Amino acid sequence: MITKENPMYRLKRTIQMIAFVSLIALAGRVEAQSIETGFLNRTVSIDNEVSRYQVYLPPNYKPDQQWPVILFLHGAGERGTDGVLQTQTGIGTAIRQRMAKWPAIVVLPQVPVRQTWHGRPAEYAMAALDATIKEFSVDESRIFLTGLSMGGNGTWHLATTFPDRFAAIVPICGYVKGFPPDWPGVAPAGDETDPYVSAANRVLKLPIWIFHGDADAVVSVEESRKMNDALKAIGGNVRYTELPGVGHNAWDPAYSNDDMIEWLFSQKKQ
Repeated sequence: MITKENPMYRLKRTIQMIAFVSLIALAGRVEAQSIETGFLNRTVSIDNEVSRYQVYLPPNYKPDQQWPVILFLHGAGERGTDGVLQTQTGIGTAIRQRMAKWPAIVVLPQVPVRQTWHGRPAEYAMAALDATIKEFSVDESRIFLTGLSMGGNGTWHLATTFPDRFAAIVPICGYVKGFPPDWPGVAPAGDETDPYVSAANRVLKLPIWIFHGDADAVVSVEESRKMNDALKAIGGNVRYTELPGVGHNAWDPAYSNDDMIEWLFSQKKQ
């Protein structure tokens, strides 16, 4: 007979306890592994039309912590419907190169070919942002907006349309006035005829950091200079970095700028 005083009983209980502890540890590892991180495929639909986008979750993402969110708008070269190309230029590249510098959830929608960040693509961008807020643990006081080139224009467009949604914006080599041949600019509000003054008035309360290369042969640096001047004239909270000798690719220097990254994550909507 095996009694509690018997060595075989004690051995059996020890084995059972070890197995129990191992199961708990295994369950913890499985739970931790169940949260997929990195660049994740997602879709959003409006009027039964589906748009693919991606959401980046940092490797240390935990749902019991609220995370800042960055909405990133790509340029013309990344247009399509694959839901992937927009992750390969701009902030996606910056994240892959220095992941620790970007402790945030990043939303990366995509514009179809021959369209811009106006009309339905703008709606999809905001819908993707809203879906991300619903799915993940988000600090809604720290939602940031940034974009490059055509996405820089999209940044101005969404910021002037939804100024209360964002804590800060970073437009890179963007434009405000219509871009030839048929890309729309940022429409003036009310009776104002100057698009830069109109846009500045609508984003007056937003912290803004503008980047542009002074040798940009695609989007004139004058677009960013005029926005900077218009914002300064009305007391806007604006920083402006003009990159000497840099052409259209101002996004790599911008997204590798440690001061900008630190500044961005320090912003919080009041």
